[in-house]
Amino acid sequence: MSIRIGIYGYGNLGRGVENAIRQNPDMELVAVFTRRDPSSIKINTAGVSVLHADELPKMTDKIDVLILCGGSAKDLPMQTPEMAKMYNVVDSFDTHAKIPQHFENVDEAAKLGNKVAVISVGWDPGMFSVNRMYAETILPDGESYTFWGKGVSQGHSDAIRKIEGVLDAKQYTIPVEKALESVRNGENPKLSTREKHTRECFVVAEDGADKERIEREIKTMPDYFADYDTTVHFITKGELVRDHSGIPHGGFVIRSGKTGENFENNHIIEYSLKLDSNPEFTSSVIVAYARAAYRMNKNGDSGCKTVFDIAPALLSPKSNEELRKNLL
Repeated sequence: MSIRIGIYGYGNLGRGVENAIRQNPDMELVAVFTRRDPSSIKINTAGVSVLHADELPKMTDKIDVLILCGGSAKDLPMQTPEMAKMYNVVDSFDTHAKIPQHFENVDEAAKLGNKVAVISVGWDPGMFSVNRMYAETILPDGESYTFWGKGVSQGHSDAIRKIEGVLDAKQYTIPVEKALESVRNGENPKLSTREKHTRECFVVAEDGADKERIEREIKTMPDYFADYDTTVHFITKGELVRDHSGIPHGGFVIRSGKTGENFENNHIIEYSLKLDSNPEFTSSVIVAYARAAYRMNKNGDSGCKTVFDIAPALLSPKSNEELRKNLL
């Protein structure tokens, strides 16, 4: 029997989830829900219903796991608790500082509904989080470092687009090679925000716009660029489409630690990702955790979970016997 999946929202992430479901024979996409006009949504999977979100309360017996792909990080604090009362859910909430509060709100709702809700699933938070935890547990005496990029930051790109005179923009986060080399050498440097990453912006300005003002506003923007060495390039719309239409990303989690009677032995643990498409990879992670949410609820579990709470075997379509034989 296939795990029946619903998707709430159909942007880049929703399309990625649809593609990932097709790669998992034990899953079936049942419906896509949207707050837009359903007739405006064109999906690639034949026979799947596209319904207005108002239909969600009527579909609880037809969907095993609902994957939340719509809106933004501002929407999920409302959507996830609401949906967790009715469905097993998975979301990709990624505002690190607000995860504890989000967890509490979702946990209460999921327990009321006797459902499992897995939050903050993706690569960071998500796969990077797991690797930080493993590495710090294995090497308790040491330092952990996370570098992001080179990759497109969608939030930072959106922030640039809101500046007066900007038609479109893409922003790349880039690790500083000198800092990466120091960490990989086991030097355990103390790195400031500016020393870890740079930011590179490609901006399409309106005709006649004050480019000096736009560049100044970008470089001094609090919480986005003010703490980083930032380079701004002004290019044409055609150049942006030709050279910057993708959504690549990636990064590194590195743990540098010591063991031995006198801490004389150095060890480096490194986990890295290089992604052609951030939303496509994130979708693949989400779908694996949807399988785990379904299995946990079938076994009588409920409440909110994070990647720390879920055993790796629950993610895999393979049996425990196959995992022991082929991967252990």
